[in-house]
Amino acid sequence: MGVKKLFDLTGKVALITGASRGLGLQMATALGEMGCRLAITARKADELQEATAHLASLGLDCLTIVNDLSKFEGIPGIVDAVLAKYGTIDILVNNAGASWSAPAEDHPTDAWNKIMNLNINAMFLLSREVGKRVMIPKKSGKIINIASIAGLSGGPPDMTTIAYTASKGAAVNFTRGLASEWGKYNINVNAICPGFFRSKMSQVLLDRIEEKIVEATPLHRLGGEEDLMGAVVFLASEASRHITGQYIAVDGGAITAA
Repeated sequence: MGVKKLFDLTGKVALITGASRGLGLQMATALGEMGCRLAITARKADELQEATAHLASLGLDCLTIVNDLSKFEGIPGIVDAVLAKYGTIDILVNNAGASWSAPAEDHPTDAWNKIMNLNINAMFLLSREVGKRVMIPKKSGKIINIASIAGLSGGPPDMTTIAYTASKGAAVNFTRGLASEWGKYNINVNAICPGFFRSKMSQVLLDRIEEKIVEATPLHRLGGEEDLMGAVVFLASEASRHITGQYIAVDGGAITAA
């Protein structure tokens, strides 16, 4: 198989959560451009409509599903909708997530539970649903979990996001554990750990410490609008077929300098 064929995703079905904007939309765009049939989910219908218009402007069609992943009872319905439209799921990108900023000693319990429910519990439940119903029976699949470099270290002192940091560390080890269990089904499970990108979720923090972050990053810049595209295509394609249980830090080298 030639290299171009290894990266070709023509006809594959990709489900991407939290894909109405930001990093999720960036990854959905990349997968669509490489030939995937897309299904994207998010909580807000208006943002999904904007995402659909963006993808349509690039000649990409997609199924949109309004869903709040923190309401676990709705997770099987996401899979139902994708299967009704496309008949299968080849690639699952667990991207939906949230953060909460508060000093650890004052972090609200409800906020801790909210972050854990969305960032790790929903990731497990959706992966279990897709795995059990689709990928395990056909003995094939790619699962890509979006963690963070915050899950690889304690983060800078100014980043008082203990629940987010803990949940992203859990996502990295969830990736390892699931890869170990599901390798026998020919399912690859890997993670991407983004560094600092400009997004709605990160903007409040960047408003305070962007200059400090850029200075501490070897490439001296934040992540941009195309910087996750290559990584997600690689992990979704046959080019990564002998890679599982790993993470790729897409962070300009920040974690190496930490």
